[in-house]
Amino acid sequence: MKKLAVAMIFVLATDMFAAGSYRIAALFWSMNIEGQVAMRKGLEAETEKINQEAAKSNGKKIELLKYVAGDGDGGMEKQIRQFEEAVRLKVDAIVVQPTDNAALSPMLKEANKAGIPVIAYDQYISSGKLDSFVTSDNYQAGFLNGEFISHEFKGKNTLKIAIVEYPHVSSTVHRVDGFIDALEKYKAPYRLVKRYEAVEPIKGRAVGKQILKDFPKPGSLDIIFTVNDGGGLAIVDELTKAKRTDIAVATVDGDPKSVEIIKNNGIIKIDSAQFCGPMGAVALRTAYDRLQGKKIGKEILIPVFPITKETLKIYPGWLGPIPSEFKKPWRSDVPLWNNKLKTK
Repeated sequence: MKKLAVAMIFVLATDMFAAGSYRIAALFWSMNIEGQVAMRKGLEAETEKINQEAAKSNGKKIELLKYVAGDGDGGMEKQIRQFEEAVRLKVDAIVVQPTDNAALSPMLKEANKAGIPVIAYDQYISSGKLDSFVTSDNYQAGFLNGEFISHEFKGKNTLKIAIVEYPHVSSTVHRVDGFIDALEKYKAPYRLVKRYEAVEPIKGRAVGKQILKDFPKPGSLDIIFTVNDGGGLAIVDELTKAKRTDIAVATVDGDPKSVEIIKNNGIIKIDSAQFCGPMGAVALRTAYDRLQGKKIGKEILIPVFPITKETLKIYPGWLGPIPSEFKKPWRSDVPLWNNKLKTK
């Protein structure tokens, strides 16, 4: 009888706690890529902000269940299991940065069947129903890079360009699309000489070494566009060690190391920086709004900031805040940088 009474007290306490909070599973990708660490910081800071607001208004708080997948194929497989566990636990919502566009599709469909809202950020999930998708304006990131390169190298001979891509997630695909579209729009004479694949430091270093083998002579390669700093910085390190200052690099993310290289007149000439902290914050806030019965956007795009030698002084860093509009220091059909979130 005594054991039964204790069990009943435990159940009642659990129900009372659940009534006062939403359980949200946060599935993070990598803690080795600094931009993703900043996304997590933004998400966790927004959780604290919401809980403080809820304490003042006697509203529902958030209990955050945190998972980290890790890098590579092992991380992809681990995230599938983590997503499965979140569904099994019947959490109120799932906020996820997918490691792969396709791998989580079966689990997303399971969440749909269970009636669990899912908000993805940074990367998309290719099938199943997402309640919202929050990401950087990745097309804008690539386009800004291509626009800058078209201006910076105007009047030069045909540019020999290599692309370091990662075709497994939507964000990096859109960056490449934007970059190529800008070159075409501004009629920059170019030739795409080779494509490589890298998105994290180990593969990036290997690609850097391969580029030096493929293009050993100064002048044999003019531009490298790399889809993120996770792999791009390792490439830049290899090129710098080899004293290949003849190659200019355009990249995406806004890693502080990239910012320093731009500041010190290194081979990175532009880095379209994500506002990583605000991205994580918007994803978490969107999940909370959905649970509160508020209308949310199906897709929310966060602007990216083009860091160049000229714009460094107004760049606030990964955690934001997002700055005001400014005039781009290069020729553009849209002279003002757009600082607005786009909601669809």
